[in-house]
Amino acid sequence: MERKDARPAREVVVPGDLLDDSGMKAGSGTYVSDGKIYASKLGVKNVFSGTVSIIPLRGRYIPAPGDMVLGMIVDIGSSNWLVDINSPYPAPLHVNEVPWKVEFGDTSRFLKIGDMVMVKILMVDESMKIQVTMNDSGLRKLEGGQIVEITHSKVSRIIGKSGSMIQMIKNMTDCRIFVGQNGRIWVDGDAENATVAAEAIKKIEKEAQTNNLTERVREFIESKIKPEEE
Repeated sequence: MERKDARPAREVVVPGDLLDDSGMKAGSGTYVSDGKIYASKLGVKNVFSGTVSIIPLRGRYIPAPGDMVLGMIVDIGSSNWLVDINSPYPAPLHVNEVPWKVEFGDTSRFLKIGDMVMVKILMVDESMKIQVTMNDSGLRKLEGGQIVEITHSKVSRIIGKSGSMIQMIKNMTDCRIFVGQNGRIWVDGDAENATVAAEAIKKIEKEAQTNNLTERVREFIESKIKPEEE
């Protein structure tokens, strides 16, 4: 059964494609000629609040079923929320896929625009129509903490072999850390230690291809964390 709030897959465009000739505002990734808006780069056409823009495809996270990701609520419908998962494709979260009993039209009472959530990619079809869920262990709305954004292709380096790198950061900073496959990472703990953890994560992203990275990250954290006084 088709859901009323389901949104069509977004349109992939190439440079020179006509995006609008009805008087919309031109956003990023576009140019205007003779009053018409055209694409200036390869990407996905995005229309929001009367502005048309392009979300670049290059380097963006492409979701796969089973991925755990961090998303931001960017729109609210009567029976779903639209989640930005750092991808060119929209990710609806239906009321059936959350751990609460939500009445029709009461969605904004549970999740508001700007809220961050842990979700799992439930389904991706051939047209890149996506469904996400919060009905799994540990998935929830995030409270507090900070979000660190990295290039999604560096996620495996942040995690390390058998989770060794991220576990070292957690242990040394005493922070709770959730690494989303989409390149968004949640860090929560003592403010100073959380900042050190975030800096360590960015250091790994920057130096991902270098040797002896684990030892250098360890030394970096040791230089930043103040030893507890006995």
